[in-house]
Amino acid sequence: MQSLIDEIKSLSEKIETELIGYRRHLHKHPELSKQEEKTADFISSVLSKWKIKHSCNIGGYGIVGEIKGVNPESKTVALRADMDALPISEKNNVDYASINPGVMHACGHDVHMTCLLGAIFILNNFKDKFNGTVRFIFQPSEETFPGGAKAMIEEGVLTNPTPQFIIGEHVLPELEVGKVGFVSGKAMASTDEIYLTIKGKGGHGALPNLSTDTVLTASHIVVALQQVVSRCAPPTIPTVLSFGRFIAEGRTNVLPDIVKIDGTIRTFDEKWRAEAHEKITHIAKNIANAMGAECEVFIDKGYPYLLNDKALTQNMKKAAISYFGKNNVVDIEPRMTAEDFAYYSHVVPACFYRLGVKNPDWKEIRNIHTPIFDIDERAIANGAGFMAYAIMQSL
Repeated sequence: MQSLIDEIKSLSEKIETELIGYRRHLHKHPELSKQEEKTADFISSVLSKWKIKHSCNIGGYGIVGEIKGVNPESKTVALRADMDALPISEKNNVDYASINPGVMHACGHDVHMTCLLGAIFILNNFKDKFNGTVRFIFQPSEETFPGGAKAMIEEGVLTNPTPQFIIGEHVLPELEVGKVGFVSGKAMASTDEIYLTIKGKGGHGALPNLSTDTVLTASHIVVALQQVVSRCAPPTIPTVLSFGRFIAEGRTNVLPDIVKIDGTIRTFDEKWRAEAHEKITHIAKNIANAMGAECEVFIDKGYPYLLNDKALTQNMKKAAISYFGKNNVVDIEPRMTAEDFAYYSHVVPACFYRLGVKNPDWKEIRNIHTPIFDIDERAIANGAGFMAYAIMQSL
């Protein structure tokens, strides 16, 4: 076991500079969901250079391929990385900062793609040392509903044959480089987007008796909907309901005809999730009616909760302890954030773990979804090597 770890770490170190170059290229040229054409071309060019067969344009700009070891029919497992960036303007003063205005790899997908490339390179060099087949998936459109995972599954990435399990990783800016984190069972929440449109008769703010005050109505709806969490949700099921957009385009003395409210609801139970949608609709519509207005409710159903298979996660933790050392493997809490990797986890056993990327000398956490997100690039060799080792242990 130790000799295999040493060999993998040695190969990871040899290709580390090359991988960092790939990461910087990807970071410098981010593309939004459903627009990842050049990203896919770059990934494909690297795989072709390494003479690794793969197919493109799966579920959009997705890429799928396989590395066949000894007795390739005996077992198939899968690895996945996401490809898209976010609509954020980067503020980092680095030579690999985004050159695409208003677009940034602020969620670490550049890291995920690079780590998977590294794992593929390592596994391809060690394919005479494991049994079975490793399927790799570069997936587009994680950041935008309905999610690229859903489209790729519909196009068969989990069939012919069905993998025995799938593994994915995600950067964790709070966790120092050299560490990895795991959570077993329900790991990330489902996510749905809520769109409310309150309509009424606008008018002069000095004559509210002649109008329908849509702003007041909308305000009552936002406050009342908080009871969906505080009084309707089962106390044992984590639930978050937040509204981040409230648009009332009147003036100081003008009551608008329409007010729009956008929000999100997240939870860990599919039955309660459906019930919550009904509660939101019922409360919003009836409050509006009671105040002389009407409310249109649209709930865009997004990703399910992400389920980490307990046995697989335990095996991954054991592999991580062997690879990184016990003190560098931590248990983390479930998160109310969401990931479309969840779709895979409801089809085959899955493990979605966290990769430490924080430089211990940094004074602030360079968090995801912010203009200053960045990583300690030593994490790339860590992520690539561990992913390859965990797969080889399973095979």
